[in-house]
Amino acid sequence: MTTTVPAAQASQGGRAAIYPFVAIVGQEDLKKSLILNVINPGLSGVLIRGEKGTAKSTAVRALADLLPEIDVVDGDPFQSDPHDPRAMAPEVHARHAAGEALPVRRRKVRVVELPVSATEDRVIGTIDLETALKEGRKVIEPGLLAAANRGILYMDEVNLLDDHVVDVLLDSAAMGVNTIEREGISLSHPARFTLIGTMNPEEGELRPQLLDRFGLCVHVEGLTDPAQRVEVVKRRAAFEDDPSAFAERWAGETEKLRQAIAAAIAAYPHVQAADAILYAIAERSLRLGVDGHRSDIIMLKAAKALAAWAGREDVREEDVDGAAALALAHRVRRRPFENVIATRAA
Repeated sequence: MTTTVPAAQASQGGRAAIYPFVAIVGQEDLKKSLILNVINPGLSGVLIRGEKGTAKSTAVRALADLLPEIDVVDGDPFQSDPHDPRAMAPEVHARHAAGEALPVRRRKVRVVELPVSATEDRVIGTIDLETALKEGRKVIEPGLLAAANRGILYMDEVNLLDDHVVDVLLDSAAMGVNTIEREGISLSHPARFTLIGTMNPEEGELRPQLLDRFGLCVHVEGLTDPAQRVEVVKRRAAFEDDPSAFAERWAGETEKLRQAIAAAIAAYPHVQAADAILYAIAERSLRLGVDGHRSDIIMLKAAKALAAWAGREDVREEDVDGAAALALAHRVRRRPFENVIATRAA
């Protein structure tokens, strides 16, 4: 189980200093897409596409410091929700059903990193067959999906993942459950997580089945303003010289952003969208020839999150525009030879 941190870090009082989210220069769409997924985890994550050195991984890792706290069952490797039997692992559910008072611990939502080289067993976990056969007990060795339950699963270079691992992720993301099967023995546990993936398109494209699983998609590029580029270098150098001091310098802005996110999370359930907004969403999908209805659902959720982020309880046309920019780009249907024709026309 790995909570991600950047390569440059220092420990002060046992706590690692993380490059602050608020210190990232530019890349507003990238930061907005991540914040919207914190406001509403039901957005199904975000795919961040772009060239190397554009703060993709830095932003995701910095996000960990902004995530809200949740209640978990203490000692449970599956991050069971002590207040919702439907979100409990089998053993915890049995203890709850027996009337046991579950020990509760409060901690931040986790960002769990999935290495490109991860094997299927490392991802889904394994069953201790010897204990199962000798004692008749199902003992599981949790994988990364257990650690990511109720959290964020971060996949750097997601386009380079093994196809079989991708299939496992697709199944778990769709069902919200991870099932481990070995020698006729099976065990399932909740696996609800937000997918965040980064990739460099120059290294290969993503399978359509996985691409559609990401609610939002942003494309990031290197900054073209010389002043911004200089500021990136200055801030990075200051961080590497003294990470703890740099984090402390941005502590006030970080806390403001943390409070703003918490306020938006609280406001989100009260945001309403009129029928006119729903028609506006449907028209955008139809105009661009997007397949299926997932885009409409994601756009509505994103528009409501944008409204909550703006401190409003009603979705407006500008929210739909912002949501469409993030939710439709990777879902636009491409007709045969479209790219060839467009290239020749140019």
